[in-house]
This record gives sequence, structure tokens and C-alpha cells, in this order.
Amino acid sequence: MKEKDTQALLEIAIQGAVLGGLEILDVYESDFAVETKEDKSPLTLADRRAHEKIVEVLRQTEIPVLSEEGKSIEHSVRSKWGRFWMVDPLDGTKEFVKRNGEFTVNIALIDNGVPIAGVIYVPVKADLYFGWLGGASYKLGGFTQNESADLKALCEAGVKLPLEANGRPFTAVGSRSHMSPETEQFFKELKQEHGEIEVVSMGSSLKICLVAEGKADVYPRFAPTMEWDTAAGHAIALGAGKEVIDHSTGQPMRYNKENLLNNWFIVR
Repeated sequence: MKEKDTQALLEIAIQGAVLGGLEILDVYESDFAVETKEDKSPLTLADRRAHEKIVEVLRQTEIPVLSEEGKSIEHSVRSKWGRFWMVDPLDGTKEFVKRNGEFTVNIALIDNGVPIAGVIYVPVKADLYFGWLGGASYKLGGFTQNESADLKALCEAGVKLPLEANGRPFTAVGSRSHMSPETEQFFKELKQEHGEIEVVSMGSSLKICLVAEGKADVYPRFAPTMEWDTAAGHAIALGAGKEVIDHSTGQPMRYNKENLLNNWFIVR
């Protein structure tokens, strides 16, 4: 796909992510108590509303959509897709319930198994991350639906990733919710290599964004994730010159597998 075409599609994805985020905020800012993701819970309502809005926006591209909320599409069908959108309308359900704001809307454009463009939107902070393969990645704060999604203007208004490390210690990303024994061992080995390291915690796909931003050096994920959890962040990481490696193969992570469960991976 030509880079110009990718950029035009990314503009549409940005619109979809922001509008989906507004649907989530409408529910998030209401008075709710939720324990499980049941059919009538506020969490499910936010998921569904964001999904419907995003699909409505992406439909104009005539490219198929694979979403967490529409994950029942058979592999025999989607395996024929050269290009498709991979969408997680609300990534970070635990963060949504905890009300810590660390949940995101994730949209990636996949081309023959490779994430070639991605957008991550943080509704509570109105932070926008976006990037494309062969181009670059950017972060833009305070982005709302009233602003243009013209990619050139967004790049000029945002900051190019990664940022300067500014002499910080070697930094690894850990998960607040999923610290496995394998992750603890990985951190132990990092300490042996780098001396004392700093470990930062973050929710949802923002963990990948920390590495793309240059605020962290590595993010190991030795626990289950699904393809829609990582695809957008993977694209942004690639645009920032980082990589997302399948721990079992040592090769870049691939998408649209028959089983949509990711293998363990490392972002660096």
C-alpha cells in the first residue's frame, strides 16, 4: 500500500477513535457501579457504543473490521482479508472500573499480518497517539472532536516519538494487573545487566506507548493478551523505531492468526 493511502486511512481512524472515546466518556462520567462485564453493565454499554461509532466511521473505507466486540468472524472468512481494521473499542476494562483514566480506544490497520498504521486515544486525558510504518509516530495532547484530523496538521501540532531519555535510569514497564513469575524473572535479569532499574506501571495499551515515547526502554508481556490489545500500539511502536517481538519465535508479532490470542512478547 502506498504511504499516502495509509496516511489518508489513518486520518479516518483518528476520527473514529476520538468519536468512540466520546461515547465512552458519556458513560464513564455517569454515576455507575460495575463489578462484571455483563450485558447490561455500564462497561458493556461503553464498549458497545464505542464499537458502533467506530464501525460507522470506518465503514466509509470499505475495509473489513475485526473488533473485540465482533470477534466471532470465522478465520476462513478473515484469512482472505489482505487489509483490515483491528479495533479494541475499550482497552483497559479494569482501569475503566477503577476510574483511573488509563483506558484507551485502539484502532490499527493491518496489511498482510503487519500493523502498518495505528491510533490510540485516551478519552479522559484527550491524549492522541498515532503512527504509521515507514513514517513516524506522534503524541498530541488535548485533542477533541472539534479539531481537524488532517494528518499534516496533527504532526505539526504533536511531538515526534520517541522523546529524549534525559539521563533517566534504565526503565521497564510492568502491569498493575498481570505480574507473572516470568516477568519478575525478566526484571531480575535486567537488574543484573543494568544495575538498579526503574519499573513503571500503566494500564491498557499505554504500556506500549511508554516505550514508543521513550519514557521506558522495554515492556515484557509474559501473560495473555489478544491481538486487538496490541495491534495499534505495535504500529505506533514501529513508527517510533521500536519493535514488538514474539517471545516464542524471536520474530515480529503477526496478526490475523487463526487463534487471536497473542504469544508472549517484548516491546523494545
